[in-house]
Amino acid sequence: MRGVFVDANEALALIMERLEKPGDPSVRINRDPDIKPEQYPEILDGAEIAIVDHTALPTDVARTCAGLKHVVFLGTGARSYMNPEELAELGISVHLIKGYGDTAVAESAIALMWASARVIAMMDREMRGGNWLREDGMQLTGKTLGLIGFGGIAAEVARIASGSGMKVIAWNRSPKSHPGVTFTDLDTVLAKSDVVSLHLLLNDETRGMITREKIAKMKPGIILINTARGAIIDEQAMIDALKSGHIRHAGLDVFNIEPLPGDHPLTKLPNVTLSAHSAFRTPEASENLIEAAWIHCRRIVKG
Repeated sequence: MRGVFVDANEALALIMERLEKPGDPSVRINRDPDIKPEQYPEILDGAEIAIVDHTALPTDVARTCAGLKHVVFLGTGARSYMNPEELAELGISVHLIKGYGDTAVAESAIALMWASARVIAMMDREMRGGNWLREDGMQLTGKTLGLIGFGGIAAEVARIASGSGMKVIAWNRSPKSHPGVTFTDLDTVLAKSDVVSLHLLLNDETRGMITREKIAKMKPGIILINTARGAIIDEQAMIDALKSGHIRHAGLDVFNIEPLPGDHPLTKLPNVTLSAHSAFRTPEASENLIEAAWIHCRRIVKG
């Protein structure tokens, strides 16, 4: 059984090579992170396993990939790039990797929160343009952080935020408990939080979940952080709330369209801090990610 890492950047390719063990299945590494979906059949060349970092796999393209039986997606957000149910109907199983970057993403969420609270990116931009902009920031000690969704990443965010003197409340779709975190209903989280951070997987239930109505229920002057998936939020409603000041600032790592176009409305708003879907990108997380990908491949081959 053969595998192909279809869209490897050089850093991930080197880790993939280094973590290979004697007796591992044959995995060819395609060192091109910028492939197009229509290139899948040629790149896979009949291989049974596709290791995918970020390239969309439309169902009609998968149908033309002779021999493909397994997709090992490097992360949890495969639904942003493919339809697992439709692929299953073609006999293709999609395997996810969870937990590999919990600390990395949590640290990024915290960094976006602090940068948003102290408008660091805005002052940086202005100073580079020759303007001595001095803005009042939000002091976060004593403030309430609301977590929407509570898995491994949110638990790490709670740990860091609690250590910095914030009160942490949370809502999760299934009952949860965690030391130092008060769980409550979603409306309470929206109404009581000074900062809201999203930590949900994208699926049919969560797509568009943060509606215009839910944004209206947030405390005026809220800081909104999203390191989950862009499609969880009604983007236009968020933009309108940013323009009105109802959302004081947004720290965003994920977007409906990626890469984010340079002329996108979010790039024109001063009260938004943007990062390029890179919350999980640390050497430690990459190491965990590729090791988990190898474990998937070994398990698949063993049946």
